[in-house]
Amino acid sequence: MRQQVKNFFAVDTIFNIKTEQEFLSETLKTFRYQYKNIEIYRRFVDYLNINPDEVDELDKIPFLPIEMFKNHQIIDKNVKAELFFQSSGTTRMNLSKHFIADENLYKESIYRSFAQFIGKPEDFIFLGLLPSYLERQNSSLIYMVDYLMKTSGKPENGYFLYNHEDLFKLLKELENKKVILFGVSFALLDFLDYCDSNAQILNFSDSLTVIETGGMKGRKEEMTKDELLKILQEGFKTEKIYSEYSMTELLSQAYSLGNNEYRCPNWMKVMIRNAEDPFNYEKEGRTGAINIIDLANVHTCAFIATQDLGKIVGDQFQVLGRIDHSDIRGCSLLVS
Repeated sequence: MRQQVKNFFAVDTIFNIKTEQEFLSETLKTFRYQYKNIEIYRRFVDYLNINPDEVDELDKIPFLPIEMFKNHQIIDKNVKAELFFQSSGTTRMNLSKHFIADENLYKESIYRSFAQFIGKPEDFIFLGLLPSYLERQNSSLIYMVDYLMKTSGKPENGYFLYNHEDLFKLLKELENKKVILFGVSFALLDFLDYCDSNAQILNFSDSLTVIETGGMKGRKEEMTKDELLKILQEGFKTEKIYSEYSMTELLSQAYSLGNNEYRCPNWMKVMIRNAEDPFNYEKEGRTGAINIIDLANVHTCAFIATQDLGKIVGDQFQVLGRIDHSDIRGCSLLVS
């Protein structure tokens, strides 16, 4: 049985949000709590001369620039950090740190998001082809996959760096079992290059689900998301090429089940701001910068202004690349 999250503010209700009105109510409560208890966020709101008592709609909430996680310890004054996650990047870059006050809250978010969009983790074997993340410490992505593996409890679960032959042999052994392969984009393509050069053929049909987490890290020629998905579908012989969207500064994950169209769990929401006017929001179908509300970020900041570009499509969203001149993020998704 999964451990229960601690009875901190809003935790009892955020994972059970069912309506837009409930989301608005919990979001405004979270905003007022974080304004009072997270110093950096309060200073940011005050700097903008915003009266928190007048914030009564989502589009009136100030979103903290994600770069603030690089230079400040952003955490609720009433708690202590149990651990922290650190963003990817070169040693010359100032890396973001996300301090976590309730480890079980992150686990609950991981479990519920995965179960909502993919299925119960207990039903799958998990394999990880995440070399760039395994080779560094404090990765939230590795923590997530570790947790899914532990929850699954399957003896075949495991990670692979560059040992493509071993991965191929194991995948062949598991062709009739339900397998999730989490992979960074360049590593998945490297693996398919190995299969092609060695005349190795995979035949999973519907039993394999590949979840790419983005990221070429300069290792492969950049391509559109559609081009990447097509190559992966043909190489792995499966239509189930999914994508996961999250980042170090979030505790929740959005999933795409194809076509670069992502869905958020009920306690997470994406809004598209005008790239030049942060308090002006774009209509559905128009490209802008991505703002994220993640109510699982109870004790850091639930309102993040990212440097990713995207647009809303119905009840989903697309990720379209990075804003010009922003830092290159190791987990950024490919341009679509």
